Amino acid sequence: MEQPSHPAPTARPVSHAPASLEREMHALGEAWTSAMPAWGASGETVQAEVERMSDAGLVRVTDALAKLRRDVDAVFARVAAEVARRSGPEFGEVGLAKAHGFHNPTRLIAAATGASRAEAQRLIAVGTATAGRQTFSGERAPSRHPQVAAALEAATISIEAASAITTMLDRASASAEVSRVEIVEAALVDLAGRVPLETLTRGVREAEARLDPDGVEPREDELRSDRAVTMREDGRGMVHLHARLDPESAAPVKAAIEALVSDAVRRRSSVGDGARMPAVEDRRSIPQIQADALAALARHTLGCAQTLAPLAKTTVVIRVDLDTLVSGLGRARIDGLDQPVSAGTARRMAADAELIPAVLGGESLPLDLGRAARLFTRVQRLALGERDGGCASCGQNIGYVEAHHIRWWERDAGPTDLSNGVLLCSFCHHMIHRDGWRIHASPNDVWFIPPPHIDPEQVPRLGGRARFEVREIRAA
Repeated sequence: MEQPSHPAPTARPVSHAPASLEREMHALGEAWTSAMPAWGASGETVQAEVERMSDAGLVRVTDALAKLRRDVDAVFARVAAEVARRSGPEFGEVGLAKAHGFHNPTRLIAAATGASRAEAQRLIAVGTATAGRQTFSGERAPSRHPQVAAALEAATISIEAASAITTMLDRASASAEVSRVEIVEAALVDLAGRVPLETLTRGVREAEARLDPDGVEPREDELRSDRAVTMREDGRGMVHLHARLDPESAAPVKAAIEALVSDAVRRRSSVGDGARMPAVEDRRSIPQIQADALAALARHTLGCAQTLAPLAKTTVVIRVDLDTLVSGLGRARIDGLDQPVSAGTARRMAADAELIPAVLGGESLPLDLGRAARLFTRVQRLALGERDGGCASCGQNIGYVEAHHIRWWERDAGPTDLSNGVLLCSFCHHMIHRDGWRIHASPNDVWFIPPPHIDPEQVPRLGGRARFEVREIRAA
């Protein structure tokens, strides 16, 4: 079968993409050489050379490798998109993928990379979404997402980040104004260059809820229809339980399990504080504690009339603006879950006596206690949770954090006020005190000021929920 012919390439200067790869390869070589000590035998294995690198040199090599990898992925996305274009259905059996023995371009890319089909499809999707287009008149037009394309070209964001942004924008752009989509795209690209992928994902979800508030409820209906719990017993007698739950169904389940897990972890960690040693040391992993918590909840439901002690103070908090609660328009959040929910879901859940609606913008209880009490109250923790969204430093789930005084209660005579409170996980709390970080908190923001030995310029770093909320969207 005759294959489609393509015009022979004409001589032209080296393209930007290979030049960028060559530049990054050179930078990697320089970083690698500078990381090595002046002494040592040549011709060592990579492992041996890496083991002899200085700490600072190893970090430089890591940064150079990461930059090179982003450059390679950006070029690969362009190549993958072109492979997909030449394998389109209009080419039939002479399309590129089928002509080379592959059912579709995804399988061709997956075979070439040795990666999964999902990763191959991500490369194709990102390359297609950020590639330049051709109009009916034959003129070149910018890509659907030019700001993501520019960030990929500059290797400031990863393929995974580009995929998260473009996938969401393609969903929401059908019902949103073009100007708002452009603002959101710019904000998310900026966010992707500053935070880990997990934090960006939370920002993308928040941005979609603001960009397309009418789409939150239909997405909830889709998630709810996809809920399922499956159980099977294997040959060893182990029962495999797999659950897919929509946010409304998952919230009480997650809160109850996390309450029991937190109680077990707290009891285990208190042993080092001089408490009496238990008869049997608790060596369970967190997944094992979670499994035991689920079994305890089931046994309690079947035969116990008393509330489990750790659950007596456990609640599910739905955070919603007053206007949203009154009008029924907008979105809300459930503590511990990243996926926003619709106003209808928030109103329905707020009617449940076992759940607490944290209504923002209405009248509130007094939240400052000064020196009258050492421990933060439940209401204060709710307010801190609204600002911090979990650990204000690393984003750890809100079920695993504690309220701490910024200025210590005893040493600094710090008051038990919101302006002196912050939610931190135990690890970040320890590191902040050990390394000498300073914290500045306002009603809306938390800023972490690094010590001079970490950052000589001591540039403040944004923490709390504002890490992933894209503020430019509000301005739109």
